Amino acid sequence: MGVRKFALFVLFLFLIPTVSAEAVTRIELSDVGVLGETDLGIKVGEVSPDGSSVLIAGADGYARILSATDADDRSKDIELLTGRTSTVQDVAWHPRGNTALMMGDEGLALRYDTYDHGVTFVNDSFSVMGYDLSAVDWRSAGDYAYVGSEDGTLWKFAEHIGFQSLNSTSTSRITDISCHPNPNYNVCFASSLEDGIAVIDRDHKLTWISGTLTETWVGVECSDPVLNECVAFASGLRSKALRINTIDASQSYGEPTLMFDLSSGEQIDVTTGHGGTSLVHMAPFSLIRHEPQTSEAFTVLMAEDATEWDSVIAGRTMSVVWETDMHQGFIVTEFGNVIAFSPLLEEVDGNIMTVLVLGAVAVSVPGVIIGLVYMNSPYLQRKYKAWRFPKKESK
Repeated sequence: MGVRKFALFVLFLFLIPTVSAEAVTRIELSDVGVLGETDLGIKVGEVSPDGSSVLIAGADGYARILSATDADDRSKDIELLTGRTSTVQDVAWHPRGNTALMMGDEGLALRYDTYDHGVTFVNDSFSVMGYDLSAVDWRSAGDYAYVGSEDGTLWKFAEHIGFQSLNSTSTSRITDISCHPNPNYNVCFASSLEDGIAVIDRDHKLTWISGTLTETWVGVECSDPVLNECVAFASGLRSKALRINTIDASQSYGEPTLMFDLSSGEQIDVTTGHGGTSLVHMAPFSLIRHEPQTSEAFTVLMAEDATEWDSVIAGRTMSVVWETDMHQGFIVTEFGNVIAFSPLLEEVDGNIMTVLVLGAVAVSVPGVIIGLVYMNSPYLQRKYKAWRFPKKESK
């Protein structure tokens, strides 16, 4: 009986699922240059829909096109002439990828055209003069964009109608606007500093979601095109899944707020990561990956490891992050540093070792159990002896 209990105990140990909560760095950083000799004040960037280019922009009307896959190659850069000195606060590529909007301080409202790399004013830009525009995104159908400002005003925009104000009651800064990539939804979310999160339906009706007023929201991201949800991120390492009611978007709601299990750090921005995940930019210089399908979060880059790698760069703000593959891509700082990152070698080796260990377990565990059963069964022992040592026939 003791042997049987021991066998069951061994089997139980191998069946227990393990979840690692260890905060580790999973990428390796490499300094691949700088975009200028002085602080460029880069604020924002976004990858084009086809994944080939990245539009970055910032202070004094600065705007530039980088190669998404070869951001370390300065010969592939295209400097854009905006003719403005106001700070660009947000950019948004049109879903077709032919143009992009750039919105910023003092009513800055520009369009970039990939045909000739020209930058021009959008139609009706005089309507937003005097507003500090802080957020912009195109909805998935590509017919309208939504624009937010520092004072909480929200507009819908299309070239043929210009800017039209929405029924917003926000009086605090619109920190982000993100539209779900599924064109059947045509639903967008807007996050604010003090007024919660609003959902905008296909008819441009804006509804503030209950239960979101108490957090300071820094960003919202609709990264997974399959799930009918987006995720909002707030100060204090908090996040909230936003469930979309596909029939009546005004009935969309927020799940209970979750908190990342980290001892320090603050969320400052969020962008789309590889495979429908979200990459949360942290201060000090660090990254977290959020998996919307499981509501789990994983550390990608720890601040102390970034500091050990380069204390000067790690002391700067992470402005633009994008991936070309899992744990592979580029980071651009506010100053203008370009950092390439790739999967950490130790993690790759660890994954290989995990496969080897699991393979060994898969082979050894059945053998151990069979051996224990054999040791505890006189019948099997007799059968084995009869097979192994057959009696000789008498002459």
